[in-house]
Amino acid sequence: MKSHIGTFLSIGSPAVTELAAECGFDWVLIDLEHGCESEAALPNQLRALRGSDIIAIVRVSAPHPDLIARVLDWGAQGIMIPHVNTAAEARHCVDAASYPPVGHRGVSRTVRAYGYGMRLPDGAMPKPIILAQIETAEAVANAEQIAAVEGIDALFIGPADLSFDLKAQQSPHSYDDCVDSIVKAAKDHSKGCGILVRHADDKEKLKALGFTWIAMDSDLSLVREGFKRNLAAARAW
Repeated sequence: MKSHIGTFLSIGSPAVTELAAECGFDWVLIDLEHGCESEAALPNQLRALRGSDIIAIVRVSAPHPDLIARVLDWGAQGIMIPHVNTAAEARHCVDAASYPPVGHRGVSRTVRAYGYGMRLPDGAMPKPIILAQIETAEAVANAEQIAAVEGIDALFIGPADLSFDLKAQQSPHSYDDCVDSIVKAAKDHSKGCGILVRHADDKEKLKALGFTWIAMDSDLSLVREGFKRNLAAARAW
């Protein structure tokens, strides 16, 4: 499977989104779960990607059908859904993101995704990319069933949430064992597998494990660390 190298965008700035596209990432994750901007700011961030080949994935805050449909109508090519713990929840997400007969998403040919009626689909309506986040011990236990759900394109690990939940639940399974289990579930069902990477040195190891959706850090983290590094250097003068 081809590797997709992306990054998380949490600041909510169209300028930063545009810069990420100029830098040549394969995809960006625009974050409505933990990001700094509201849903209303999303269209301008998507407009900042116009003319680029970058894939726009939006992480919704929760699997609400109206929010999922609105994000896709505004022009996102895919969605990431946090805390998908069961196959039933995965099917719910696919249903919300898909047109009939697969799902129950409402059809409008005048939305931004279709050029406000100027770029109507030729033939079948496009299928969005759907990334299900595996972030709890329960989700790890159900990873095989989640990966088997038709319409789910990849399992995406949330390292912070998964680590936190394993400790909170006093799980007997280690974080590394859970990662291996998730990767195996994705491979067994010919699905992609993704993760957020904070250190570039980890990228090759994760690619070797079979990760195909790799997010290299976030805009907020990079700005924070840049500020800290420059301030430390300036203080040392």
